[in-house]
Amino acid sequence: MKIVVASRNKHKVREISVLLAEAGLAIEAVTIDEVAPQAELFEDEPTFEANAIAKATQAAHACGLPAIADDSGIEVDALSGAPGVRSARWSGEPCDDERNNERMLREMNGVVDAKRTARYRCAAAFVDPTRGISLVGQGACEGEILHARRGTGGFGYDPLFFIPSLGKTMAEISIAEKNLLSHRAAAFRSLASAMEKIDGLATKSA
Repeated sequence: MKIVVASRNKHKVREISVLLAEAGLAIEAVTIDEVAPQAELFEDEPTFEANAIAKATQAAHACGLPAIADDSGIEVDALSGAPGVRSARWSGEPCDDERNNERMLREMNGVVDAKRTARYRCAAAFVDPTRGISLVGQGACEGEILHARRGTGGFGYDPLFFIPSLGKTMAEISIAEKNLLSHRAAAFRSLASAMEKIDGLATKSA
């Protein structure tokens, strides 16, 4: 089954493609830019779950294919859960990781280490309008916000997101490590587990 991935973030699409391949689902994933490059995707819902479903639904209608989308962000306890669903656009349009990280450092200036706890959250959705199917998987990854960036990998707030159990930031680990413990990995594993029960998406090993 061909499924469109409702994202234009190349880093995210690459991560999702790896996760779907690891799940063994019998699907062919294509990006929305390959199928409907002019399609607009709006994400103005109040929760990660609602945004993921909205983007997948928009992509499915624009492309005439079942669609997968996710919405993710970072919640910082010292900032009362901000930036949350506004993570990508926290510093305004267009989205800019550098400006977002600069704002994070400013907002967290003076916050002691013990109060720098945070988590990445992700909701991943699969929508097939023709069969009336809508599924959602969710995941989270706990960590802390550093006082300065570390690492050059990943994207978003990864250089500031420290994982105590590894002693590294999300930007200092490999894609393989990230796909074991990240919020996105957990969400897509949960989604893949639900998708396995759909006719036509049986695992390749079955």
